[in-house]
Amino acid sequence: LIEWVHFLLRKNFEFPHIKVICPTAPFQAYTALKGKMSNVWFDRKKVSMDAEENVSSIQSICATVKDLIQSENDGGIPPERIVVGGFSMGGSMAMYTAYHLNTDLRGAFVCCSFLNRKSIVYETLKDKNSNERLPDLLMFHGEKDPLVPHPWGKETFDTLQKYGVKGEFNILPNTYHELKKEALLRIEEW
Repeated sequence: LIEWVHFLLRKNFEFPHIKVICPTAPFQAYTALKGKMSNVWFDRKKVSMDAEENVSSIQSICATVKDLIQSENDGGIPPERIVVGGFSMGGSMAMYTAYHLNTDLRGAFVCCSFLNRKSIVYETLKDKNSNERLPDLLMFHGEKDPLVPHPWGKETFDTLQKYGVKGEFNILPNTYHELKKEALLRIEEW
């Protein structure tokens, strides 16, 4: 991902006042690819909004992400100064992190991602106090994404809004399942 960002922006995704950490998903068997090994954050039976979530796989990686965030907290960075983000499954992981695991974070940015219709994220948000502040959300989706169709991203965004998440959803015209400079510049500005 770092190389991709550097290629698109012609510079590193760095800021003098912000620490950027880009962990890589673990190499593990992925059921949606017929059990082939791949760098994935969690296992899915198939890439579909209607598929049942593999909650144990999600909870397992959430523990790893929680440790990363705790390490930053221990280093003096409070949760409200932490933003998580990702592309594709990494974006889904960012939403699990911000709206299921650590709802006290500052925000989440997400590109070409979705949550299952019966996601544990929605269950978590149902139980939240309606006056409680939730992380802001900045979402992008390729108009022509063949892997994760943009209506899935929009439905995810709309459902999160229904539970009190504030943010913006952006369609990237003539874009497939990919990062675009336009999105990265907006994330940088955000």
